Amino acid sequence: MSDTLTPSEEKLTFRRYKEGDSKPHSLREKIFQASYSHKCPTYIQSTPPCQGSCPAGEDIRRYLQIARGMEKPPAGMLWQEFAWRVLTEANPFPSVMGRVCPAPCESGCNRNEVEDHVGINSVEHFLGEYAIANHLGYKPVAKSTGKKIAILGGGPAGLSCAYQLALKGHAVTIFDEHEHLGGMMRYGIPGFRTPRAVLDAEIQRILDLGVQTRLNCHVGKDITLQEIRAQFDAVFLGMGAQSGRALPIEQAEAPNVVTATAFLRAFNDGRLKYVGQRVVVVGGGDTSIDVATVARRLGHIENARPVDTERAIAGRMAHDVAEISARQGAEVTLTSVFSVDKMQANKHEIEQALAEGIAIRGGMAPIGIVRGSDGRATALRVIQCQARFVSGRLEITQVAGTEEEIPADLIVSAIGQAVDFSGLEEFDSGRGNVATDKNYQIQGKPGVFAGGDVIRPHLLTTAIGHGAIAAEGIDRFLAGEELEKRPKIDVHTFDLMRKMLESGLKIEPVAEPIRGTDEAPVVHNFDNRSSRYVITHKELFLGHFSYVARRRRGVTTLSKETALGNFDERLHVLSEADAVAEAKRCMSCGMCFQCDNCVVYCPQTAVFRVPKSKSTVGRYVDTDYNKCIGCHICHDVCPTGYIQMGLGE
Repeated sequence: MSDTLTPSEEKLTFRRYKEGDSKPHSLREKIFQASYSHKCPTYIQSTPPCQGSCPAGEDIRRYLQIARGMEKPPAGMLWQEFAWRVLTEANPFPSVMGRVCPAPCESGCNRNEVEDHVGINSVEHFLGEYAIANHLGYKPVAKSTGKKIAILGGGPAGLSCAYQLALKGHAVTIFDEHEHLGGMMRYGIPGFRTPRAVLDAEIQRILDLGVQTRLNCHVGKDITLQEIRAQFDAVFLGMGAQSGRALPIEQAEAPNVVTATAFLRAFNDGRLKYVGQRVVVVGGGDTSIDVATVARRLGHIENARPVDTERAIAGRMAHDVAEISARQGAEVTLTSVFSVDKMQANKHEIEQALAEGIAIRGGMAPIGIVRGSDGRATALRVIQCQARFVSGRLEITQVAGTEEEIPADLIVSAIGQAVDFSGLEEFDSGRGNVATDKNYQIQGKPGVFAGGDVIRPHLLTTAIGHGAIAAEGIDRFLAGEELEKRPKIDVHTFDLMRKMLESGLKIEPVAEPIRGTDEAPVVHNFDNRSSRYVITHKELFLGHFSYVARRRRGVTTLSKETALGNFDERLHVLSEADAVAEAKRCMSCGMCFQCDNCVVYCPQTAVFRVPKSKSTVGRYVDTDYNKCIGCHICHDVCPTGYIQMGLGE
């Protein structure tokens, strides 16, 4: 076979035998005895790495299983709605996040070790669009608790918290200083990446739950914090970090030197009509550090493929400003302290910027501004540099004698964000943020919780996750309950016991001397370790999976000429057929997906299918331990790692 590969011929990354292997692997460690073993099959539900690395905590595996047809929807409901409802238990913004989330779930996907990750973000995008097109809404809670909560800030964290609290029956009022809700989703993302009709539709669903709003209202200025505390039982701080950071150079103030947040707010408000002929954007600073997505911190994926939208909103600010300027006919230069190959945007985003005529200058640090007689900046002085992270801190080493000037009519600083604590100074930790515990309750402030960029500028989906966790803490606080320690893996997971009850199956407690057996009226030898264990590709039988090409979303790439005045959406939604096909690529890590391998390959016929009248998702097979000899074959051929060897360990 030729070494030159087309995309459809790409070799699988998984191989049981590597180049140079001349002997078969020993099975001695897998088969302890020829006739018996103290270990037998156990059924272990684990968290897949996609969910473990989703900051919003979505039950990704489950909604993909619904899309592929493995878990059937309730009577009278289409699978698309069922999958959407499972998804939105964690995240009420699937259509927005399907467009702008950097998809850490995909970077952590175990399928990267076979050929390419599952297009999770694109399926989320499809489900979000389906829900909008079919006017799906949330089901309000009939009974009110009588408790009132004030949400300060209507961005992703505040809206997520309001959504979860409303579903728990609490009365919620959102205070926001802007004319419209959305926070960074509206004022930090250009409309060609998130159409405003889409954002408005997903926000309106939350308001339809009875959530009240007070817009153009800055708490601390228009209403005092004392008044808020007198009127409400709990408070959530979700103001975000919408104040931009100025350039870290002396005398950087000039009428035509602005921050990225101010630039984007003016553009999204419709106030920005002309940017000037020459625009210089300085990016790659503190707020873009976390664009190196959270999934990679799991450390087990060696062959992660680039995702469609690998970027955080903070890290994207420099690119967004540059793209808007280019589309208004300006000559744009984007500078970064990082070299181009180490910039926070992925290769695809850099290629898009270059295609639109944006000049990228990596390894450049700003050191000064050249001013004209009118006080306006005429150029940005830069110097070549080397940037690296040491113990989590950015260190920049300048190269003496390499100074130069880049002519500019407008200079934009996209190096970070700051929290506006005006009137709320008591919550400032002294480091320009809010300090909270694991439940996102502010230290020393019972009943006051926080989330999103006020804690630390990060992903939009991180803010959504913060809001959901804080809502659970607020609910417990209002009920007078102790705030429990959060689980190690804090995500939504499939509940097998609840599914059995939904299916009309009887569940009884198991006690000595029965323990777990094939005769007990329970899920025998089952343990849900989802709250403490993420399953890696090393525990799956990857040989079960053949090459299946990813269904990719269409992306519009503009040239320098076509970009001018073009603010149409770039990322296109999958067709229903492609969304289903993509969901079928999911390997269902840590949960049975009914492949029958264990039944087919068991030499003792010890593993058998559960009768349909007693089966449900996650309870598809049982083991007859009178027949089982502990040969481990069921474990070895289980593609998902759901079958582990236990009992007596």
